[in-house]
Order: sequence, then structure tokens, then C-alpha cells
Amino acid sequence: MHRLKEGETGHLSDLKLGQCAEVLGLHNDNLALRRRLLDMGITTGVKIRVKKIAPLGDPVDIELRGYELCIRLDEMRNIDIKVVSK
Repeated sequence: MHRLKEGETGHLSDLKLGQCAEVLGLHNDNLALRRRLLDMGITTGVKIRVKKIAPLGDPVDIELRGYELCIRLDEMRNIDIKVVSK
């Protein structure tokens, strides 16, 4: 998979190490998971940076709102983003 460039849209799971993005929205039928993501601060407009990726690729450590959060790739695929500069 190619690296998303600034201005391109995709899913949070498409980002590579060090890339930053702005959340455009969540698309998830599981209301409990959606509520949990919102409670963790993953809301429309928030800036997220991929900080660390586990050796096997899952989970991924992201930074948002001044704290770090570990999140699974399955959950990241439900988050629409637009790549931004740091």
C-alpha cells in the first residue's frame, strides 16, 4: 500500500509511522465501539499522529489530545481521516 500524502483521505489504518491526520468521522454499526472511541477523544476534527507500531503491525500507538492511546487495526479501519502536516 502506498503512503498517503498530505491532503489525501483514507482510514486511520492507512497511516504510516509519524504521519498526522485530522479525523473526518466514524463509520461503525457497533454502537458500543463507536461510543468507546468517542469517549477516548476520537471525535471529528481532532488531530492524530501515529507514534509507534507494534512489531507485527497491531496494535498501533497513536497520540491525540496530549495523550497516547493503543488501538487495534480493526478499530482504526472505522475512522475516516484526512492527512495533514505536523
